[in-house]
Amino acid sequence: MKLRIFTEPQQGASYATLRTVALAAEELGFDAFFRSDHFLKMGPVSGRPGPTDSWATLAALAAETSRIRLGTLVSSATFRLPGPLAITVAQVDEMSGGRVELGLGAGWFEAEHKAYGVPFPSLGERFDRLEEQLAVITGLWETPDGSTFSYDGRYYQVSDSPALPKPAQRPRPPVIIGGSGRRRTPALAARYADEFNTNFVPPQRSAEIFGWVREACQAAGRAPGSLRLSTAQTVCCGKDEAEVARRAAAIGRDPSDLRAGGLAGTPPEIVARIGEFAAVGVSTVYLQVLDLSDLDHLELLASEVLAQV
Repeated sequence: MKLRIFTEPQQGASYATLRTVALAAEELGFDAFFRSDHFLKMGPVSGRPGPTDSWATLAALAAETSRIRLGTLVSSATFRLPGPLAITVAQVDEMSGGRVELGLGAGWFEAEHKAYGVPFPSLGERFDRLEEQLAVITGLWETPDGSTFSYDGRYYQVSDSPALPKPAQRPRPPVIIGGSGRRRTPALAARYADEFNTNFVPPQRSAEIFGWVREACQAAGRAPGSLRLSTAQTVCCGKDEAEVARRAAAIGRDPSDLRAGGLAGTPPEIVARIGEFAAVGVSTVYLQVLDLSDLDHLELLASEVLAQV
């Protein structure tokens, strides 16, 4: 089981804070450092100093880390054009020596689009654009050296692109798609993804969604076992109940709610819960860490949870 640290910087984190957490995650042995791609805070937090761009952050961390994998969970297809995004991710992949992964989704948070002047089309159009972006981005990366890539979609057209630069990972960096939809998301994952992610749902619900994804793979002629399965869960770990309660209070959550809908409790409780996800096919868990000032939390997770899974 791979454990990855997953952060939500829009809730309030500078680059310096993210750098500290990423370096700690690498030193402690976690598999990856991921961050969300949002431009506006959610809920009753200050959000200060304000949002940080996900790929600017990951570019800097690519130069400051040496082993840990880096990625987004997930970038929004509404935020960037597919050609420039393919260039950005390929460059960061080269900077990191081939440690980057791209999570890409349709986008959902209308308020952040309004706050920063980003168009927010209908849900159907957002999914259509996501599908075209996946085709363009993977097409550019997978085009052989010396060949060109063209694409004629409804929203994006590419003509005789040299399809450069190439990412360090060949044929391309891993692509992550996630969600809980019954039809379009599994179909896109079967066609384009290396990993499918469920977020903030229990093991039983994850199992149901994974079943849809396996059906989509079979319909597309793809071996279901070729798609890695993962989950993202809020984590709140403590050596005893008092420490669990203290850490839950620090993020404004109730321990019982976190136990029901996340990974919360003492290390043995969390290890057991991860085992439930493993039983339904999960091989990678993203630990959503909301208090980025609490590095002792990361140390406890590394020594008492990571070591057991």
